[in-house]
Amino acid sequence: MITYKRFLTLSLIFLTAALLKVHAATVDTVLTHSAAMNKDIKAVVIRPDDYSTAKKFPVLYLLHGFSGNYSDWILKVPSIKKLSDVYNMVIVCPDGGFASWYFDSPVSREWQFETYISKELISYIDSHYSTITDRSGRAITGLSMGGHGAFYLAFKHLELYGAAGSMSGGVDLRPFPDSFGIEQVLGKYSLFPQRWEQNSVINMVYLLKPNSLAIIFDCGSSDFLFEANKALHEKLLERNIPHDFTVRPGAHSWDYWGNSINYQALFFSRFFNKEK
Repeated sequence: MITYKRFLTLSLIFLTAALLKVHAATVDTVLTHSAAMNKDIKAVVIRPDDYSTAKKFPVLYLLHGFSGNYSDWILKVPSIKKLSDVYNMVIVCPDGGFASWYFDSPVSREWQFETYISKELISYIDSHYSTITDRSGRAITGLSMGGHGAFYLAFKHLELYGAAGSMSGGVDLRPFPDSFGIEQVLGKYSLFPQRWEQNSVINMVYLLKPNSLAIIFDCGSSDFLFEANKALHEKLLERNIPHDFTVRPGAHSWDYWGNSINYQALFFSRFFNKEK
């Protein structure tokens, strides 16, 4: 005989199990190797609940900002696990170093993150997970330094990424000659101004043609990077490059990025489904 108390306990157990099943993404922390930098690098890989080797899944690469690491997104915005489930995509959060800006640095072999992410990490993910291995199933976005990195990598490697985004991206490096560790990967602005010009995303729009890349980016109206993002938007308009650009109230904060990723994940899901 089941008592009322026992009935409530069992009901709670079944309800909890059901709720967990709704959003039951699997979070892996993997150790990858970079031959370019001769070191092992961690990454978070989120697999949706429906993940199976019998099916190929699209992948969203999600980059952290300056002074962050691979665990930032999953620790500070754990709801990205739900986004993996809802949109049935694998989400990869790489480690981009304290201040790599996702370049292949001409200054030091210790900062070869363009090669690492766009060659070594993609190769690792595609060989260890059941993924769509062409640009139709691959997108990249990030916040702040990672927003710059996502556009930088996608603009330079249109053959790899079909869609790209940026949240509060540092899309123009030139206003910060003494900040955010940029000089350690490019050298001093006063000595190597051409490097800073060539590697600022805002000066790389020429690499794009209309519809060559699905683009989404946003920035808070109170963000110190707002004007640079607005200028990038205007440059894209000048060249007739389709894109989604959104301005919302907010500053350079995790509250803002935790909200922003929801809209960007929807955008990338629409891209993945359109491409099928």
